[in-house]
Amino acid sequence: MTKEQILEALKNVQDPDLKKDLVTLNMIQDIAIDGKKVKFTLVLTTPACPLKDFLKKQCKDAILKQVDPYAEVEIELSSQVTTARKQTEELLKDVKNIIAVGSGKGGVGKSTVAVNLAVALANTGAKVGLMDADIYGPSIPIMFGLQKEPPHMVERDGKTWIMPVEKFGLKVLSIGFFVDQSKALIWRGPMISSALKQLLTEAIWGELDYMVIDLPPGTGDIPLTLIQNFPLTGAIIVSTPQEMALADVRKAADMFNTDTIRIPILGLVENMSYFVPPDMPEKKYYIFGESGCTKLAKELSIPLLGQIPIVTAISEAGDKGSPIATDKKSLVTRAFAEVAETVAQQVAIQNAINESLGVK
Repeated sequence: MTKEQILEALKNVQDPDLKKDLVTLNMIQDIAIDGKKVKFTLVLTTPACPLKDFLKKQCKDAILKQVDPYAEVEIELSSQVTTARKQTEELLKDVKNIIAVGSGKGGVGKSTVAVNLAVALANTGAKVGLMDADIYGPSIPIMFGLQKEPPHMVERDGKTWIMPVEKFGLKVLSIGFFVDQSKALIWRGPMISSALKQLLTEAIWGELDYMVIDLPPGTGDIPLTLIQNFPLTGAIIVSTPQEMALADVRKAADMFNTDTIRIPILGLVENMSYFVPPDMPEKKYYIFGESGCTKLAKELSIPLLGQIPIVTAISEAGDKGSPIATDKKSLVTRAFAEVAETVAQQVAIQNAINESLGVK
């Protein structure tokens, strides 16, 4: 066997999302051949890739069929998270992908989804940051058990910088660290925008594969400030299946799709999708209606990223300061892991689209 034969065979393996073969995408590296043994690294576009097992099998089958049926194929997995950020962009320049999590209305579990999505991405080995931009209702300090652990300040180059708090493998920052959460925050729009910009630009985030930003509900000052000032990779919309919530999702989608904004919608997450009784795990009760987000995703031509069930353990874990996605034994953790995989997949697809359009 030769390296050329291996590469020729692997040119027949295509990434289903990026629509190109693995060799062209430079996803095959470090080929080593020793007799019948061939070893190489498959470099994925994200450590959360949902297709990794499929691609490994396709690579092995291609070599056995086209090079040597008796070859001993060993494939190591690695990842290099893609980005479509412009090299000239200075704001958050070390952050590869910025993902906004929003909702058309409050009470749909947007913050719960944002928190557990960030944790699930970090569980894959990705470098993740979580920014709480819900100025009026910051809940992330509570959900991480950080009410009494404010960020440290450091002096660099004559300037004071904020150090995000690190917990559960990710970096966390929230306006809730700097205000008395027992009192109402009575701020006008300009003050809110200024505080948001400060948290994002005067903090030492370091290198991140993904920054997840928890937006406040609705289509007001904060989402607009974020959209107009920071290079978002895309947005995720959270909703429950009921029709009232879905009506507001359409408004949120319309905001991101407005001609002056044009932020790609990575997909829709259906929260509180169904209830499963602990003593009857085979039963599903659709308390807020069935398939509401499935139908809306199809209507809006966006992916349905996942469905999260109603489970008491989710709220209990958040109240205790330990998001459910940190519990490797919980069945709900798998639901959030699948959402994380699909989000990472959509980010890679969006970056490939941007690159093909010459955005990068």
